[in-house]
Amino acid sequence: MPPVTPRDAATVMLLRPAGGGPPEGGPPGATDRHGLRVYMLRRRASMAFAAGAYVFPGGSVDPGDADETIPWAGPGAAEWGTRLDAPAELAHALVCAAVRETFEESGVLLAGPDAGTVLATAGDEALEADRRELLAGSLSLAGLLRRRGLVLRSDLLRPWARWITPVTEARRYDTRFFAAALPDGQRARDVSGEADEAVWLEPAAALEAASRGEISLWPPTAVTLGELRACGTVPAALAARRRMTALIPEVMIAEGAAWLTVPEGVEYPL
Repeated sequence: MPPVTPRDAATVMLLRPAGGGPPEGGPPGATDRHGLRVYMLRRRASMAFAAGAYVFPGGSVDPGDADETIPWAGPGAAEWGTRLDAPAELAHALVCAAVRETFEESGVLLAGPDAGTVLATAGDEALEADRRELLAGSLSLAGLLRRRGLVLRSDLLRPWARWITPVTEARRYDTRFFAAALPDGQRARDVSGEADEAVWLEPAAALEAASRGEISLWPPTAVTLGELRACGTVPAALAARRRMTALIPEVMIAEGAAWLTVPEGVEYPL
């Protein structure tokens, strides 16, 4: 059968310093030795894609993400096109999708009143009502930002990687991974309804739990966690220089079984 054309998508690794205690809600034995935690959601078993897997907030690009009237601060679409190795129009939509999906799935909004300020959303009931409208499709990202007098802060995002679902899958996504620090005054929480657990995990602890079979990680997530583990701290992760090469796992038949393989040159941490 001919492969399905992948849909453009964005996912965001929300990062925060590890602090002094074990990761909130993390698996037994979790530690802070690598200095950062990343926010992860466990997708409900009923979901059609990546059911039961631990993932970062994200989703497909929506038509509204291409709206050029979205209030914007930070590097523009042309610069993001260079960073993401994509046409400017697509880069604009991917950045908007990253901000929108992060807000929809975690309540964290990478926006502010101006180019130098980040919104503090903790306890804002009116903004939470806006988030529910956005999730329901009755409010666009452009409409939300204009209603609140905010601008999207593209400078808070860092490009990380590009993964494309294998050609053997019925559902395929061309996903750009971004990294962002959790803004001061904001709190991530499971609010989308697509997950049954939301946790802050130290990358090494997540990989160790996956190695023990306690949690499920798809290859792009595992590889990304390995890369975050190597960075060690939030500032180091945000400063990392990344190449946006399209990575496509392949399926091979060997020893009477089907095996999923990561692209050559990619270190698989499990």
